[in-house]
Amino acid sequence: MKKEQHSGEIKRLDFSTDEGAGARARIGLLVLESDQTMEWEFRWLSDLPGVSVYHARLANDLIVTPESLAKMETELPKAAALLPRYLGLKSIGYGCTSGSTVIGEARVAEIFETSHPGVASSNPLSAAKAALKALGVQRLGLLTPYTPDVTEAMQAKFVEAGIAVTVVGSFYQDSDDIVGKVDEKSILAGAIAVGQSSDCDGVFISCTSLRAAGIIEQAEQALSKPVTASNHALAWHLLRLAGIEDTLPNAGRLYQTQLS
Repeated sequence: MKKEQHSGEIKRLDFSTDEGAGARARIGLLVLESDQTMEWEFRWLSDLPGVSVYHARLANDLIVTPESLAKMETELPKAAALLPRYLGLKSIGYGCTSGSTVIGEARVAEIFETSHPGVASSNPLSAAKAALKALGVQRLGLLTPYTPDVTEAMQAKFVEAGIAVTVVGSFYQDSDDIVGKVDEKSILAGAIAVGQSSDCDGVFISCTSLRAAGIIEQAEQALSKPVTASNHALAWHLLRLAGIEDTLPNAGRLYQTQLS
């Protein structure tokens, strides 16, 4: 069968432009190569009119140790550079709680300032501190998937910030592959086990690979205390830093709260 032949010039068509996707706020997010959860949870947590999230993947080791976490410092500028300045980002985040602990929040912010000057930045550890302050949590129940050395380093960071860590629970895992497969039932049970102590007035669930955002409301209802998690706090913090003050239903107390 003969193909129909077209002849003549291509007609030039008129068009108009608007502000594009993310007219209210464009948010940048550096996601770990090994992360299985963050992008999925951010799609829900940032599902607001005129908000767009742009991701870049960051090289990292599958096994989580202080040494492997420290190595990410050299990868951060490379990943940040993959998000072009012409996007006009309102905020940008690094998606690793333990990495922020080991590299240091100030160093992460410095790298972002070099790549994206003047853009507000965050990471899950800084976001957790901001969230806990907004929620009025002073005595923290901490749930992590990490080995003790990483958990203890994180605990020390909260204490340095004036947040007493009174109860700690962990899944004792060093593989991001396994952490990403811990089911929501186990995460909910862990949050309740940590948070039910009268010694704490709120819970933080650490690690961007843990699927925690979907169990926040259940945990809060069971405990009658505020609960947040790495992706949960980071998405909230990046939205607030970008000037988005919308509330989000079914996402727990934090998403009814503004920065304090």
